[in-house]
Amino acid sequence: MKALVAARAFLPGRQDYALLPRTWKGDLVAGVTVGIVALPLALAFGVSSGAGAASGLITAVIAGVIAAVFGGSNIQVSGPTGAMVVVLGPVIAAHGLGALAAVSVLAGVIVVAAGLLKLGRVVTLLPWPVIEGFTVGIAVIIFLQQVPAAFGAKPGPSSNAVVSAIQALATASPTSILAPFAVVALVAVIMVAAPRIHPRIPGSLIAIVIASVAVQFLDLPVARIGSLPDSLPAPVMPSLDLTTITALAGSAATIAALAAIESLLSARVGASISDTGPYDADRELLGQGLASVASGFFGGMPATGAIARTAVNIRSGGRTRLAAITHALVLLAVVYLATGPVSRIPLAALAGVLMVTATRMVSLKTLRSVIGSTRADTVVFFVTALITVSFDLIQAVEIGIAVAAFFALRALVRSSGVHREEIPGPVHEGDEHIAVFRLDGALFFAAAERVLERVSAIRNVDVVIIRMSQLQILDATGARTITDIVQALERRGITVLIKGIQDRHLRLVTQVGVLDSLRHHKHLFTELAPAVEHARSHVARASTARTAHGRSTESAPATTDPTDSSPLKEN
Repeated sequence: MKALVAARAFLPGRQDYALLPRTWKGDLVAGVTVGIVALPLALAFGVSSGAGAASGLITAVIAGVIAAVFGGSNIQVSGPTGAMVVVLGPVIAAHGLGALAAVSVLAGVIVVAAGLLKLGRVVTLLPWPVIEGFTVGIAVIIFLQQVPAAFGAKPGPSSNAVVSAIQALATASPTSILAPFAVVALVAVIMVAAPRIHPRIPGSLIAIVIASVAVQFLDLPVARIGSLPDSLPAPVMPSLDLTTITALAGSAATIAALAAIESLLSARVGASISDTGPYDADRELLGQGLASVASGFFGGMPATGAIARTAVNIRSGGRTRLAAITHALVLLAVVYLATGPVSRIPLAALAGVLMVTATRMVSLKTLRSVIGSTRADTVVFFVTALITVSFDLIQAVEIGIAVAAFFALRALVRSSGVHREEIPGPVHEGDEHIAVFRLDGALFFAAAERVLERVSAIRNVDVVIIRMSQLQILDATGARTITDIVQALERRGITVLIKGIQDRHLRLVTQVGVLDSLRHHKHLFTELAPAVEHARSHVARASTARTAHGRSTESAPATTDPTDSSPLKEN
């Protein structure tokens, strides 16, 4: 029964369309709007990845429908995205276009498995500076990838976007630069000006139309998209033999990780700016994985949730999955009705669209917020962005998380510590021979050595009281450190009393040996006052013993305790 309930949580249901009777008109309008916005992006991302404009269009149609129906968000719009282009381009360059379908299916299966294993909430562990650095890095790569098309040159042989752009510029002919660069400039001006006239004007689509007409009328020497299929291809199962799987396994894992991260981030952003309810992270992974698998069958690319298109959907009035489905149907209509005009779109126009899109991915306000927050966050941001551009997207996220974890660990160590306190209440004779230490914050592997050195260095005392009631985090290393402290002090003849072990730490300190290291079980207290009273009795007996035997003040205290019910252990 539990398995059936769990399975139902992943399946579409009536609740997905609960708002539809009230919102269907707005959903249809939003879907058409998003479809118009998505058309040039789908074409551009397909071309930029090396898969071709047709592949981008097919991905937007097939993946758009599947993710909308099976995903975990009511307002998420899915399809080809810039981040996916960045990681997919080198795969196609290395393994050929024939690997596209196989890597899409493999990546999709991995994402489906992640959803079924309920790993969706893992994305919440990504620090904000890592996300922003990752986004900026992707934006830079997308922009640089358009440089060859913008200047009428062939991409450089390097797989690095920076080096490839420089190589392309080095080989560009001065006579071939003017026409494509003029097209890019025209598209950029229109896209920047359109929202200022009216926020809902589809600037990218208008820019594409005007640029295409201008190129056709002036007969400019620029490359075009070329022929497109006038119908969806029949689904074909890609070849997934052991050799293919082995060769593409690493790339598929990278693409899957990227698809999961981007889709969940997009869904989270969508949920934060809409009133359509929360999203189901695990179901979203399932839907996106199925979308990539289906896209691969039809010759498309791996799909992810698209933050920009999802935001357009929300701003246009989309409230249910009907909007995302409508967006895919609008693009399907383009496939069957308008492939002729679309095939004559200049590649430079698509490059201009992506350059502006990449620029818009970088928010100056967000940059100022990250850089102006803390030095650690600034370092994490720049490290992530730099590695994204220079090396690899997934490595950038991994290293960014590692750097963020290092700074978080350092901050945790600094916030934790050991403090010597005065004994509360009136001062008694002999109180100078009692040291009360309070453990604060976290006592774990990174902070343990500092605590050990501080407490063990105490001199001229007979009793040490260790207060643990304020200790929030304790691991095995920290518990072992307390054991070492007790044993070291007891070897020097200093009696150790422990006060305030929290219930959640009791099993750990028992297992590690903290309680066994105490001289007597009565040296464990829940309140400070009885611990201080017990400590004063020890000091009084030690003082009497020193007077009687003529010992120095640094000698060991008495080895018997009349308040204890059994002989004391020797250390």
